[in-house]
Amino acid sequence: MDYSMHARIRAGDPEAFRELFRDHAQLVHRHAVRATGDRSLAEDVVSLTYLEAWRLREKLRDEGDGPRPWLMGIAVNVLRNTTRAARRHQRALGRLPVRDTVPDFADELVARLADADQLAAAQRALRALRRSEREVFTLCVWSGLGYAEAAAALGVPVGTVRSRLSRARTRLRGLSEKELARSGEPLSRSGQVQGGRTPAARSQESQSHEEEAR
Repeated sequence: MDYSMHARIRAGDPEAFRELFRDHAQLVHRHAVRATGDRSLAEDVVSLTYLEAWRLREKLRDEGDGPRPWLMGIAVNVLRNTTRAARRHQRALGRLPVRDTVPDFADELVARLADADQLAAAQRALRALRRSEREVFTLCVWSGLGYAEAAAALGVPVGTVRSRLSRARTRLRGLSEKELARSGEPLSRSGQVQGGRTPAARSQESQSHEEEAR
């Protein structure tokens, strides 16, 4: 395994961080939008995630196929502590030189997300889950991470990811049916509203079904 990218990130190579942003900023943004339902807050989460990645760069270990699980783990923690992190990093932002702002991914989001009613219904159902189940569901189903990547992001065993995801799907289906009964929207087999998944998430779900069938 070539861990040169990991080494460059640990060394604080600006080009490595540009690549990290280019390759994964949209994923972090989509994940944050779906977790919060707030595009403005999601943009803050992207900024805070990359600031944290810079601060924690020396802790990136040589493992996995790339830095995505490590970065998404930071994003999960930022989402858990957005208010506290925002206060801390507001001071840090004031000390940084002016950089390009985080791109607006609104056009892509419009193409990928279900309509507002479907997303709102899914988020209401997700909020009723335990946080641990919600985080696994959003990482694996909505953001398309594999079991091993989600385990690395959350710092838990792969078996824990599998069991939490199974519980989340079972509970979410029942919760979503209640929410969507009000609007008559169809429900997918995964317990998620139709049209609310990216191609990567659909691929991940198919992979999950194949693995569960073995």
